[in-house]
Amino acid sequence: MENTEIIIKLTSDEALVLSDWLERVQMTDLSRLVDDEAVWAPIHRLAGTLDKSLPGIFAADYGERLDAARRRLRPASDDLASDHEDSD
Repeated sequence: MENTEIIIKLTSDEALVLSDWLERVQMTDLSRLVDDEAVWAPIHRLAGTLDKSLPGIFAADYGERLDAARRRLRPASDDLASDHEDSD
């Protein structure tokens, strides 16, 4: 099988939130969460790439930036209600 690279594009908000989540996942017992060791290398590579691409993770106001990004990415309450109505 050919080993071509895949490019994933994320917004800065998506990258920030994903980076934080990956950091928390890596700080837990990764083997409990991810049962296939083959998945570990891509997880670490993705986390490392995000860390290098996000200088804001070292900013004094990182927590506020992360909270703001999470708020922007969460669906609005109206969107959730309409999605629920559509599925009925």
